[in-house]
Amino acid sequence: MVQSLWQASKAAEMQTGLDQLVYRSNIIGADRRVCNYGGGNTSTKTTVKDFRGRDTEVMFVKGSGSDLASMKAGNFTGLRMDDIRPLFEKSEMSDEDMVAYLANCMIDAKHPRASIETLLHAFLPFKHVDHTHPDSIISLCCADNGKALAQEIFGDRFVWVPYIRPGFTLSKMIAEGVLNNPKAELVLMEKHGLVTWGDTSEACYAQTIKIISEAEAFIESRIEEAKVFGGVKHPTLEAEVRKSIVSKVMPTIRGAVSDAKKMILSFDDAEDVLQFVSGQDSAKLSQVGAACPDHLVHTKVVPLFIDWTPNADDVEGLIAKLKEGVAAYKEMYKAYFDRNKNEGDVMFEAAPRVILIPGVGMINTGKSWAMSQVSGALYHRAIAVMRGATALGNFVSLSENESYNVEYWPLELYKLSLAPAEAEFSRKIAFITGGAGGIGSETARRLVSEGAHVVLADLNLEGAEKVAAEINAKWGENRALAVKMDVTSEEAIQAAYALTALTYGGVDIIVNNAGLATSSPFDETSLKEWNLNMNVLGTGYFLVAREAFKLMKAQAIGGNMVFIGSKNSVYAGKNASAYSAVKALEAHLARCIAAEGGEFGIRVNTILPDAILQGSAIWNGSWRNERAAAYGIEPDQLEEYYRKRTTLLVNIYPKDIAEGIAFFASSKSDKTTGCMLTIDGGVPAAFTR
Repeated sequence: MVQSLWQASKAAEMQTGLDQLVYRSNIIGADRRVCNYGGGNTSTKTTVKDFRGRDTEVMFVKGSGSDLASMKAGNFTGLRMDDIRPLFEKSEMSDEDMVAYLANCMIDAKHPRASIETLLHAFLPFKHVDHTHPDSIISLCCADNGKALAQEIFGDRFVWVPYIRPGFTLSKMIAEGVLNNPKAELVLMEKHGLVTWGDTSEACYAQTIKIISEAEAFIESRIEEAKVFGGVKHPTLEAEVRKSIVSKVMPTIRGAVSDAKKMILSFDDAEDVLQFVSGQDSAKLSQVGAACPDHLVHTKVVPLFIDWTPNADDVEGLIAKLKEGVAAYKEMYKAYFDRNKNEGDVMFEAAPRVILIPGVGMINTGKSWAMSQVSGALYHRAIAVMRGATALGNFVSLSENESYNVEYWPLELYKLSLAPAEAEFSRKIAFITGGAGGIGSETARRLVSEGAHVVLADLNLEGAEKVAAEINAKWGENRALAVKMDVTSEEAIQAAYALTALTYGGVDIIVNNAGLATSSPFDETSLKEWNLNMNVLGTGYFLVAREAFKLMKAQAIGGNMVFIGSKNSVYAGKNASAYSAVKALEAHLARCIAAEGGEFGIRVNTILPDAILQGSAIWNGSWRNERAAAYGIEPDQLEEYYRKRTTLLVNIYPKDIAEGIAFFASSKSDKTTGCMLTIDGGVPAAFTR
């Protein structure tokens, strides 16, 4: 049940009306049962000094494109009420005219553009107004008998407005309804949400929670758990079985939904999701339509519901159903677009944003992991609404054309335009071995800075977790994933890729970078030393690449592999026969994979660095002493020794190698494969020839 999150001591710290509005908005958004991600809006009317020092009545209202849970003072738009009030006398106003007019009412041009629901707040004669999308209220508003039931709950305290898209007309309807009902305490917007108000910010929030709680209690009194979604049709598979199945089918799904633009996937098997996907009526219910107009841009009008009987031994059957289902969904969506399109509309990706699998859970797609989570979070709200609406009556939604006109509404699309531009590695997933080391960590930072999601695989899990935490703190939740992996273990590598698929859906880029190095004269090279180099640098690179190759083929959307070789791949290093021989093996293995991968769009290239001492676990071990001894110098003289032997007289750093990796992984090298790139400052003995 929804609870009040208001803390008087916290609210008392707020110095201005705008500060209290920020606080109220944040606690409303903190509970998604109260308000959807990105949806709803709040306002306060107050007095401020204008640029000439005059007292001016101003309404601060949530600006377009922000989320109540995280917004700050700068996300609100201040508008002069004296300029807005005359609009109430108008009989009609287009969206375009309204937006243009409101731009002239702003007290600061740097504020965000006013929300399409600004006039809803302005026309109501209350100091504080909340517009929210509570699960319980939308359940009521999406039930075919919702208005009659609202009378049972609220008596004559509510105003009901039929569905109409937000804008001038809806705002005026709401205000007139409230003015015509002196007992009104709330507005119920059919198929949309709730409006409440109060004399103070605290009173407004308290009223919002009170009304939601009344609806919740009424709905819960009518819920029969055994009959929710028609009762159980399919048993839920065990948690580990669900994860195993999803890790196997994710690459197929990712390939199927990434034909227009690549997608990042996420998996959700929360309790409410499992109850819904396993319900008798759920397949039919899921196709009724969106539970709230605000969902449409992120979830599309309906999800893809897979007609599959849960069976741990029928993964191939599920894969076939998924391929068929995604293809059929795309055709359905294209037809939906063609039936409803307006002049100038450009179709979004036709692939589903929500995929429901009986007994297993929900898979969400998006341009990033974060956006796939948004789709999932909104569908949790849809499930809650369908649960409530079907307990009250029959679940109803917008008509197809109404849904389309919200999904492709220019004012909704404007919100999407506020997102940062996509970069070179947006929508890409990179898997980096040796991710905790100098080259691996610098590569991860470089790729993430241009949009990538990265997996840092390393025996040193603590080190990988530290790098991942740093990246996530800077670039956002789950942009980096740390996994412990031994490149000599086939099982460990398969498990790491399974986790990658489960977390993000698949992989686009692998950086074969894990390494070690030993040094000894050839006649003193032991079999143990030889096998150590061969196992890590030869067999390890083979296994990492082979498993990636399988996954990339399953996705069928191409891929990139970058091998980190060495100057010694082409140069016979003194006292390093084991290391040099296996580094040569790596380079040729890369070329062999490139030859086979071309028909699948899989490119494989190699970088040959030299003497990367900075941040290197290899160079901080015995290798430094061994190489110094081979050259007859002291260990602390190595860096200068290596600089002087280059033709460019430079040292090579991890960031230099990261730049080379970024080049090979990028669109700039789309037509390059089987190539070797030296990044060594120019060592003549290692010039390729």
